[in-house]
Formats: sequence, structure tokens, C-alpha cells
Amino acid sequence: MRIVLDRPRCEGHGLCEEAAPRLMHLDDDGELVLDREELGEADAGLANAAVRVCPVAALRIA
Repeated sequence: MRIVLDRPRCEGHGLCEEAAPRLMHLDDDGELVLDREELGEADAGLANAAVRVCPVAALRIA
């Protein structure tokens, strides 16, 4: 399982970072950075939470 970011769609709201801080962060320019794209089962809940809170649907699970 992996988390996929649609970079052009991302607006840097930061809600996903709050939901899954161990998987992603906003850099100094407000751009989302995925710290981990390949996910284990332990991260599935965090990844799903991040996908759900993104107001522009820039994240998805593949």
C-alpha cells in the first residue's frame, strides 16, 4: 500500500500533516512532503485519516 500525492492539486492546507505527522510534513515553502510513500499496516489508519481530511482531495491510497 502506498500514499500518493497529486502535487498540482495540493494547496498546503496542512490538515493532512496534522492527521498523519509521522508520514508527511509541510516544508518551509508550505509544500507537502511525503516522508514515507510505502506504508505498512501500522500506518494505514494514519494514511486514511490524512486522505479523508484533505479539502482538495490531493491524497489517495493506492
